[in-house]
Amino acid sequence: MTRKELPDGFVYPKEFLRVVELGLTRLEPWWIFEGELLRARHKDLAKRYPTRSLVPFARRQDNDDVVCWEVGRADEVVIVHDVAPPGWARRGDFPNFYDWFRQAVEDFIAFDER
Repeated sequence: MTRKELPDGFVYPKEFLRVVELGLTRLEPWWIFEGELLRARHKDLAKRYPTRSLVPFARRQDNDDVVCWEVGRADEVVIVHDVAPPGWARRGDFPNFYDWFRQAVEDFIAFDER
């Protein structure tokens, strides 16, 4: 998403930009959003959770989990079970992007070993 499309005050963390720059966007079961898929998910989340300002960046292919930043929560990463009713959507959180990314690599290894 372009700066114009992002919520006021939100900037992608440099760690995230580095991972995307390196092309590390397909760590099954996690897939980092790109282009129109990102824009569409951002709009869908805004409709379903209008009291939250979520900036999605990845989804899990084997369920409805979406990883987001929530504007106003510093660098914290939240996992939202998309399509769950408001108040029931939060599935987990990480202090920052790299903590989530480490877990995504672990998930990749476990997913590959199945």
